[in-house]
Amino acid sequence: MMTRRITQLLIGLAMYGISLAMFIRAGLGLDPWDVFHQGVSEKTGFSIGVVVIAVSFLVLLLWIPLRQMPGIGTIANAVLVGLFADLGLWLIPEFSHLGGQIAMLAGAVILNGIASACYIGARLGPGARDGLMTGLVRRTGWSVRLVRTGIEVVVLAVGFLLGGSVGVGTVVYALAIGPIVQVLLPKFMVPERAKATAPTEAVEAAPAA
Repeated sequence: MMTRRITQLLIGLAMYGISLAMFIRAGLGLDPWDVFHQGVSEKTGFSIGVVVIAVSFLVLLLWIPLRQMPGIGTIANAVLVGLFADLGLWLIPEFSHLGGQIAMLAGAVILNGIASACYIGARLGPGARDGLMTGLVRRTGWSVRLVRTGIEVVVLAVGFLLGGSVGVGTVVYALAIGPIVQVLLPKFMVPERAKATAPTEAVEAAPAA
């Protein structure tokens, strides 16, 4: 079971990084956090993959006062998504015509949804940004919707001011990613190991002869 979980996690994170590269190559707008990452990349000259990794570890520092504990998946997420994003940008060409951009955007949204279901379903720890959200929800008692919206509005605004790409892709992502993950997550969710039944309970539960 652990082998499956780790394999699923790694595949999911690789696909997530590639989907980020596809969003960038589509040139039609990014999701809020990646608008921020792109904006920082534009201002600093670092690759977006390096920025994703650096921001992930900075966000993890915010887990300390929230008393959040990272898992294997949390650390893997912090490192691998950025690496695969840079790899994807190296492999995927830019598109100058609208048809190719739309196709690339659609593929990016779908792949991102599959990737999210994969790594969440592995149950090996949330990503740094998701953990920040859940930690704030737990500590403040505010709703998930309020906390997530607040965080994403802030990073979107800062990223836009830094030069990140906001466009129709930003809206498409916001509307589509939730339903896609909701549909796919049950298919990728690794079941928890069932507790062993005690011998006496097994005897009591056995049907009469």
